[in-house]
Amino acid sequence: MAKLTMRQMPHPALKALSDAGGGNTLADGRKARRSDMEDEPDGPLRLCAVSRLERPVDELIRFVADPSGQIFADAGHRLPGRGVWITAEKPVVAEAVKSKAFAKSLKRAVTVAADLADQVDALLLRRALNALSLANKAGHVTPGFAQVEALIEKGSVVLLLHAADAAEGGQDKLDRKFKAIARDRGLPATISTMFTIEQMSLAMGRSNVVHAALIKGGATKKLLSEAGRLERYRRPAASVLQSQSPPLPEV
Repeated sequence: MAKLTMRQMPHPALKALSDAGGGNTLADGRKARRSDMEDEPDGPLRLCAVSRLERPVDELIRFVADPSGQIFADAGHRLPGRGVWITAEKPVVAEAVKSKAFAKSLKRAVTVAADLADQVDALLLRRALNALSLANKAGHVTPGFAQVEALIEKGSVVLLLHAADAAEGGQDKLDRKFKAIARDRGLPATISTMFTIEQMSLAMGRSNVVHAALIKGGATKKLLSEAGRLERYRRPAASVLQSQSPPLPEV
């Protein structure tokens, strides 16, 4: 069966592929990356279409147009076609919509949703919650105040999660203990408060998840990456991922 090209791929397939952060085949992913290497020959750096400054790929969001000209965020950097790179900050994406940066970069008529910046926020949130779900399935997540406290005392926690709507008293107690132990071991204490109780509970398939701790592992590293990207996107409105030192090495 012949692979779908950018012009052949139907609109729903493009959107679903973007939301999932995946591609139809590994070859499709390689093709998309080759396409962008041709667009921007400077390797890992890409030019933001709004600021006109070069930035590393992980500080940007790639956007593509489907065959009808509708602009979508390609959070997984896997969709085929020429991409438009925008600094991964909500105000910058909003400015890209306002300034018609997508049409200017692609040199064609496109359709851009007025709430594209909010759509990207929702997409990055879904990806972060999906990463939490996968980490839970991998056995890297421990929920519950008492269980989290016990795991912190063992010194095996690398990421502490609190629901954004959690009571402050319990959160502060866990934070102090976690930071103290991490400081004594010379490790970073990374704490996230970007999910609600409902969101954490749904992602983990449990009821009333308020606090959770994650241990070292590949799935935890993926969650740190996705959560960090969502946090950066939401700046400067609110900083919800706090780190006392550089990102965790080899999580």
